[in-house]
Amino acid sequence: MRVQAIFNRDGGTFRTTDMEAYARHAERIFSAAGHHLDCDIVDGADMAAALRRCAVRTDLDAMLAGGGDGTVSAAAGFAWESGMPLGVVPAGTMNLFARSLKIPLDIWQALDALAEGEVTRADIGTVDGRAFVHQFSAGLHARLVRLRNAMTYRSRPGKIAASIRAALGVVLDPPVFTVEYEVDGVRERRQVSAINVSNNRFGDNGLLYAEDFAGGHLGFYTTQPLQPAGVVKLALDILGGRLRDNEDITEMTGTSVDLHFPKVERVVNCVIDGELLPLARDVSIRLHPGELKVIVPKAQAGTVETKETAAA
Repeated sequence: MRVQAIFNRDGGTFRTTDMEAYARHAERIFSAAGHHLDCDIVDGADMAAALRRCAVRTDLDAMLAGGGDGTVSAAAGFAWESGMPLGVVPAGTMNLFARSLKIPLDIWQALDALAEGEVTRADIGTVDGRAFVHQFSAGLHARLVRLRNAMTYRSRPGKIAASIRAALGVVLDPPVFTVEYEVDGVRERRQVSAINVSNNRFGDNGLLYAEDFAGGHLGFYTTQPLQPAGVVKLALDILGGRLRDNEDITEMTGTSVDLHFPKVERVVNCVIDGELLPLARDVSIRLHPGELKVIVPKAQAGTVETKETAAA
């Protein structure tokens, strides 16, 4: 199998890694597994263009993307559009999609798992045509990201510290807004503090990532209007893996979610796979079951019926 790797030198763990040595190690690991791997080490600002070029090449059998969740999300979108299998090297802070795929979170161990892995199919979602692999959110999470982005940090610990300070700001001033939604034909209008739409329902973990990457549904979560104490309780329930025990959370599943925000009259934000974006008045979210080809450890590929071998 001929594989091209694109590594984001500015992504989390890679900032403190000898990237030339890492690339040579990756090439040796894939060669030992019977593959040919070429590595490009790219600045963060140039990642999107590099990933796009890689995804449309006709001389490749697969691509690897190394970086944080933003890099992985962008790579998944390009891979989905071109039909090229994608391998994920988790070099970010949270590495949520890599966790769903059960890829080792150590960047060195991940290479061994991917080199010996197999190609299978995962679900992918779109928000108004834009691909996502983790979630769309508005309200609490978007405010946290906006506050965090306004702070300065240069490292993973710095980002975590900024997130804690931003979380305090959200606790003291939780948002409340109106949304009208339709989930697979079920319509309702509510006042909420948060909306989350996930690529497969969240697992019972403290990081809110899907534990099934091919479940064939969107998770849809609304949070009742909260006071500061309610935000604290929600955060503690999430961290303890007890999201579904929180009385302010309503969970639904479906394959299509349409949102209308009747009172969006100024710049309001949403978050798509960690990226802060303007929130449109109308949002259309769709699931595309099994349309993303991914490389996963063999034990994971064996649990999915639509398995393809990497050699294919």
